[in-house]
Amino acid sequence: MKAVFHLPDFWIHRYLNLALIDMIKEHPERFYDGVGVASVYGTFPPAIWNGGRNVNGFCDEKLAADILEEFNSRGVPCRFTFTNPWITEEHLNDKFCNRLLELADNGLNEVIVNSPILEDYIRKTHPNYKITSSTCKEIREMDKLLDEMQKPYSLVVLDYNWNNNFEALETLPDKERIEILVCPYCFPNCKRRGDHYRYLGDQQLRRGTFNAFNGMGGNVGMSVIPEKPFPCEAPALNFYETTKFSTHITSEKLWDWYVPHGFEQFKIEGRTIDAHNVIESYVYYMAKPEYRDITRLELALKAYNPPRRR
Repeated sequence: MKAVFHLPDFWIHRYLNLALIDMIKEHPERFYDGVGVASVYGTFPPAIWNGGRNVNGFCDEKLAADILEEFNSRGVPCRFTFTNPWITEEHLNDKFCNRLLELADNGLNEVIVNSPILEDYIRKTHPNYKITSSTCKEIREMDKLLDEMQKPYSLVVLDYNWNNNFEALETLPDKERIEILVCPYCFPNCKRRGDHYRYLGDQQLRRGTFNAFNGMGGNVGMSVIPEKPFPCEAPALNFYETTKFSTHITSEKLWDWYVPHGFEQFKIEGRTIDAHNVIESYVYYMAKPEYRDITRLELALKAYNPPRRR
């Protein structure tokens, strides 16, 4: 049995994730048997195709290539979060996002999709990419979920509201192709979640349009939705506050129920969350109890003291 994890994020939590990947290899005794890193998901700013969370700043081509190589040389895919729900035909011409696809098109890296327009475009122009169906689709009905499983996705990320619905989960086919978001920060059954994704997608379009950088710029398109605040308390929660949610999957349940029942793909949230919370989630799910303190300390030291450039 194995449990492989999809980690946030190769841009924001770059050094933390590299440290974890190396630690699993160098100190396997610290981790549960079968632990592995399946991918690190995220994007390089200012990618307007990005969705789910906003990513600020900008990254030049050399740095993007270097980061991709850091993870790929360790056998770990980088998985682009191209899940912006506002993508139109016009946005498919974005120079920066297309250049990212070219840079990472080596048969190892992957893409998460939400928009049928963008999915069709990537399948036609870059068929080497494994395509994952995003949790942003908010699929809550069993018949629609089963239909989604029939499509040619490498993985399907479940809506987090399926978590701990053991009767339903046990009936699902191809459990090895199902990805479980184990530690959602969103409130269970949140009625504003879709609106929040659309708000974040609009913000990413605006930021990408105004922050395109030299050589890889030329983003197009502006959302017609007016810019306005979207107050939400969930991002301010710490990891252990989210463990009270009905949708939270405990470490014990992951290893005692999910893995024995055939689920092996697990996603950890945290792209724009403070690294302390992300570290805590890594230790909670992957490290054996007797090694959690040393694992937490060493990950924090490496995350906050990255190697100096020579």
